[in-house]
Amino acid sequence: MNLLIKLFISFFKIGLFSFGGGYAMLPLIKEEVIETRGWLTNAEFIDIVAISEMTPGPIAINSATFLGYRVSGFLGSVVATLAVVLPSFIIMSLIFHFVSRFKDSPYSDWFFTGIRPIVLGLIASAAVSVALDAFIDIKSIFIALGIFYLVAFKKLNPIIAIVLAGIAGAIFY
Repeated sequence: MNLLIKLFISFFKIGLFSFGGGYAMLPLIKEEVIETRGWLTNAEFIDIVAISEMTPGPIAINSATFLGYRVSGFLGSVVATLAVVLPSFIIMSLIFHFVSRFKDSPYSDWFFTGIRPIVLGLIASAAVSVALDAFIDIKSIFIALGIFYLVAFKKLNPIIAIVLAGIAGAIFY
């Protein structure tokens, strides 16, 4: 029971202090589950992020579900998932309640304009962190660069990109 409470508190904090969506949450999730709690290794975290990206749904919720399951089974996955979405639910309910009153306020515009660069920084931090752990040799770098080029510039469907990367991994490793 103590572990479930720690799991709930950890993912509630992650959900409460993350702005910008799932990718912006990844540095907070990594900090909490690897460095603070020691529940996972870097390699296990990268595997969970990869699985979370491939499965339908938001990456933060998928990550919380997989991490909760890894830490404390089925009940852990339920607790972590509820904990990560609960702050957003509470905040969105409050925003909905007050949005009509403050929708034309310049302060709300300034607030959201100020948050945008932070979100970009969090996403970039997550990308660098994942890249440092995912690049194991020169072949993995070439696979990543090739897939990035195909998706970003040739507009390859991401599902096809995942399949191609898996095939490349099977061939090279």
